[in-house]
Amino acid sequence: MCSSMKAVLLATLVAFCGLGPAAAGAETVAMIGTGNVGAALGRRFAENGHKVIYGSRDPSAPDVRELVAATGNGAVAVSQAEAAAQADIVVLAVPWTAAESIVRSLPDLTGKIVVDPTNPRVMASDGFADYPIEDSNAERIARLAPGAHVVKAFSTLGAETMLDPSLARGPVTVPIVGDDRAAKERVAALAREIGLEAVDVGPLRHARIIEGLHYLRANAYGGRINYHLPRDPARD
Repeated sequence: MCSSMKAVLLATLVAFCGLGPAAAGAETVAMIGTGNVGAALGRRFAENGHKVIYGSRDPSAPDVRELVAATGNGAVAVSQAEAAAQADIVVLAVPWTAAESIVRSLPDLTGKIVVDPTNPRVMASDGFADYPIEDSNAERIARLAPGAHVVKAFSTLGAETMLDPSLARGPVTVPIVGDDRAAKERVAALAREIGLEAVDVGPLRHARIIEGLHYLRANAYGGRINYHLPRDPARD
């Protein structure tokens, strides 16, 4: 069979099965931030064969070097701008208050997938977490990077569950929103590879709903819960 025919058949199979590019090959993922979420996702993505580039304010810091060594699979640490420039998928694993300024500092993100796992949050005087903005952090990021495909994901579970989903003692669902279907599927593929379920729940304007789920976690059980969205077989 000629190579062109093989390529057509592979493309047809990928489209028919609903598989994103991650299923056909390794992604290059920039983890902007090396805290709990960045470290957890970076290590898990690398375990599944993806190239991980950590973007850090201080790539030579001892804790960053330790993270790179623990991640393996050719992981490296560079500046945040360098990491974003080299990757096809950019994960903003940073505090929500820093996300906008960091996006402004990055090179052109046009055509890249930008994953936002942040949760806008302030603590009220009564000790409960409150939502401090009118829209969503994901929508704000999208306005700053209009050429990027912004996807909201990984914001409804803790870093410990990212590292080891079995700690949840049951399936864990990652709700995903965004305006580009192909971008959402590539992010969903990453989630499935690390043992999580992924469900597309609509366009990016629904990000505020996803971010709102964080408050149930934070206010009810101090963040010690996860979400599972099972299909209703009666409606299939």
